Amino acid sequence: MLVWSEVVVGMGSESLNERRWSPVARVCASLAILAYLAAVIVPPLAGPPPASELASRILQPLRPLVGAIYLGHGYRFFAPNPGPGHTIRWTMTMPDGSKRSGRIPDEILDRPRLLYHRRFMVSEKISALVPPVDAPQEVRDRAKHDWQPLVKGVATNLLRREGGLSVTLETVEHYLPDPGEVLASGTFADAVTPLGSYAWAEPQP
Repeated sequence: MLVWSEVVVGMGSESLNERRWSPVARVCASLAILAYLAAVIVPPLAGPPPASELASRILQPLRPLVGAIYLGHGYRFFAPNPGPGHTIRWTMTMPDGSKRSGRIPDEILDRPRLLYHRRFMVSEKISALVPPVDAPQEVRDRAKHDWQPLVKGVATNLLRREGGLSVTLETVEHYLPDPGEVLASGTFADAVTPLGSYAWAEPQP
């Protein structure tokens, strides 16, 4: 048994030596692993803004690889400090004089989940362009040229979809409590910013 075991161990050692990679193969494999790790780590550091300028420069030569293996995700948008969420709240006047209301996005009506995410991006984009209500009037007037075309598009789509006569929109910034406030079980008000009322320029058929 001792002789047989020595033979087996010897065969195993020879087989292991045959399987060892050459120095060139090991260098190539190490570079490939490092490139993949860089493609995973750098994109979240490079965007969305505010982002590291160094990470943005490192990302440039990696863009073909990042795009090819679908790693261009903005994880930093969600972590570690994502900030408060936003929705667009709307109230519509119908042809019979009744009122209808809703919000964008709507976690119940917006299905599949991808549709909810797309509409969530719409509300976040508009909210990022709209100054708070206590901002100087000059700042608010200047910003209006950026966000109002987007809001008009949302209003037009809502009026067409719901068949309404006019719609009033506002952004809602949902208060994000800190851990101490959560433990204290406090109630906090959301910040609401009006976006105006919109109606069809001409009666619709």
